[in-house]
Amino acid sequence: MSVLLHPIMLAGTGSDVGKSVLATALCRIFLQDGYAPAPFKAQNMALNSYATPEGLEIGRAQAVQAEAAGIPCHTDMNPLLLKPQSDHTSQVVLNGRPAGNRDAYDYFRKEGREELRAEVNAAFDRLSVRFNPIVMEGAGSLAEINLRDSDLVNMPMAIHAGADVILVGDIDRGGVFASVYGSMMLLPEEERKYIKGIIINKFRGDLRLFEEGRRMLEDLCGVPVLGVVPYFKDIHIEEEDSVALAAKAAASRSGKVNVAVVLLRHISNYTDFDSLERDPRVHLFYTDNVEEISKADIVILPGSKSTLADLYELRRNGVAQAVLRARREGATVLGICGGYQMMGRMIRDPHHEEGEIESMPGLGLLPVETELLPEKVTRQVRFTAVEGGVQMEGYEIHMGVTRPAEGCPEAPLNLLENGQRDGCRADEKCMGTYIHGILDNAAFIDSLLAPHSAKLTAGAEKFDYRRFKERQYDLLADHVRRHVDIPLLYKILKGER
Repeated sequence: MSVLLHPIMLAGTGSDVGKSVLATALCRIFLQDGYAPAPFKAQNMALNSYATPEGLEIGRAQAVQAEAAGIPCHTDMNPLLLKPQSDHTSQVVLNGRPAGNRDAYDYFRKEGREELRAEVNAAFDRLSVRFNPIVMEGAGSLAEINLRDSDLVNMPMAIHAGADVILVGDIDRGGVFASVYGSMMLLPEEERKYIKGIIINKFRGDLRLFEEGRRMLEDLCGVPVLGVVPYFKDIHIEEEDSVALAAKAAASRSGKVNVAVVLLRHISNYTDFDSLERDPRVHLFYTDNVEEISKADIVILPGSKSTLADLYELRRNGVAQAVLRARREGATVLGICGGYQMMGRMIRDPHHEEGEIESMPGLGLLPVETELLPEKVTRQVRFTAVEGGVQMEGYEIHMGVTRPAEGCPEAPLNLLENGQRDGCRADEKCMGTYIHGILDNAAFIDSLLAPHSAKLTAGAEKFDYRRFKERQYDLLADHVRRHVDIPLLYKILKGER
């Protein structure tokens, strides 16, 4: 490889048009073709985050894209992360570290934006020295004209990077002609020239039926339609948004271990459960229905961005009582991060990190108490189970310290490589941990399922999630290669078109 490629930005006609997945595909394609790609999104808004090897925090989508590119993730790939805390406020994470909570109205005002712009531009500049090409992702619609002056992530970022912009439209939601053409026409002429192509995403049906539509779009917009990518269901890439979680089927299945993930209002890091969802021994579903929880063999309390608010809601809607009843009747209960805090006897918030509630009793399933603190713990960890076994990997992102309740001995679940201890284990069917990604380890899943192994169909196979993910990235790259003109894309990125 001798020719450097321009940066590429996948910008959208709106949210959820498939920019993240296409960026993941291009990261893997460029890697396969001998380049050294890296992902970049100046600003991301998500509750799904990840800890870098340096112990800093970025959006999970960029961590997934880095994995597809075959490189460790870094904060320069997502220098600005907004983690919603309510309908109006978000925690601002800058270069991997919390920088305070901001009201949405104040955040999107012009004042102070240039300082943030300088930070995200500097992150891109550092990244572009180390990698080529940079696969950039926009946010929402690139034509949010009311936010143009404060925009950090779409066209101003593309212009700073000198990127070739590919506009992505979602044909599945309808109105693709208006959304693509309208997005382009709403841009000032000097910005429009950065748009070098169009990709139509999530097509259903016979592709030949869109040939005329493709030509019409090219005539209207004056740039090539690089591809029409069919909708797929058989390739599994970790999702950034939690909207579809409740739709996962809840009916119990024979021959499998039924796992219910409690559907919290502020659920975070739900990619913790992707490995279980793909495991052929498991039927996993998300629910806040007390009857469905009663049918589960394993109940998991997931992470939360607002632990006390979610705990209050679990008490109000009867789910807390259903979890306790499931435990009494023989189900396994596992808490991860905020879910682990909920399983203890008490949660205290003396510094009002989450709001006005200063303390609340937990579910009392584990003999521990938690104090929420201003400092956030973010780190990758290696660990083994206290019960012994192989070394495992995961990451921590939490604000709080959990200790044994007064008069109770320490009963950790895991021993960290650095000598520290993690979590609490009451018995083989009741435990909690701060470690996200613990379920990506086959050894932990095997131990979690072991008490329920009698339910499994004879010959049920174990599951290697890491190998599965690598295979999915390759399948995604193959899918996009088949339907996007990659040779033409290379010409664009080399400045030949």
